[in-house]
Amino acid sequence: MLKNEKILITGPASQVAFPIARELVKANAVCGLARFGNPADRARVEALGVTCFAADLARDAFDHLPDDFTYVLNFAVVRTDNFDYDLAANGEGTARLMAHCRKAKAWLQCSSTAVYAYAGHQPLKETDPLGENGHRFLAPTYTLAKIAAETMARFGARQWNIPTTIARLNVPYGDNGGWPAYHLNDMIAGSAIPVHPEKPNLYNPIHEDDSIAHIPKLLAAAAVPATTVNWGGSQQVALEDWCRYMGELTGIEPKFVETERTIGSVPIDLTRMHQLLGHTTVDWRDGIRRMIRARHPERLRQ
Repeated sequence: MLKNEKILITGPASQVAFPIARELVKANAVCGLARFGNPADRARVEALGVTCFAADLARDAFDHLPDDFTYVLNFAVVRTDNFDYDLAANGEGTARLMAHCRKAKAWLQCSSTAVYAYAGHQPLKETDPLGENGHRFLAPTYTLAKIAAETMARFGARQWNIPTTIARLNVPYGDNGGWPAYHLNDMIAGSAIPVHPEKPNLYNPIHEDDSIAHIPKLLAAAAVPATTVNWGGSQQVALEDWCRYMGELTGIEPKFVETERTIGSVPIDLTRMHQLLGHTTVDWRDGIRRMIRARHPERLRQ
């Protein structure tokens, strides 16, 4: 991992960024930037040893924030369902923060495979069309905000000569939560899990251990123009399969309901990722078992 660097992480209390901040702060000076509307989030991040700065990415200046970071990891996601605000926070906020932090050696822009147009079971390449794949039913502004943030990151890389990697994250999960954790909660509550009619629903879930391990390589891959790479687990897994496996581990049989008002399959082509970052190492079954043990140990069968 990185050592003796000064690193800024946006959205440090989030599901994906929190474990990364927890690891990086062991050997680096780490700062966190977010709105911190919930004081408990700030306290939890500061307890790691992270120095926190509060700012609204849509509106605030960054005069109070240092500008000498060696690396910036932008994990911030603003989802209020207000298009004007969310585009300003995710898109314009990315560019304004890049201008402030233009001394950085590298910038990591965490995007999402939500930017791809739905293509069924076809593994999506970085060059495939962007569009909509069902996220609008869960978070109406999310896909457009992510595309806007990518565009601004590409602009910032060229404008201020900041080596940049845009990583399109698939299904992150682990002890700190994730989509499979929501499905587990649905199972415990006895609720049906929405699945797209075009089955099986395929993804490339990536465990937080692999996400942490990839950070130095993602930064090393940064370039001008920006490098764009899919970011997911090397194993393709169906949503139905990880839910059924959680059922085996807990004794709770999952219930599914078919609907087009949900996220369809988003399998990704990992050729470029494997070249730049290597393969992931956490088997999805081990990761799911660990997630249940961390979040609902009382539900795990012996």
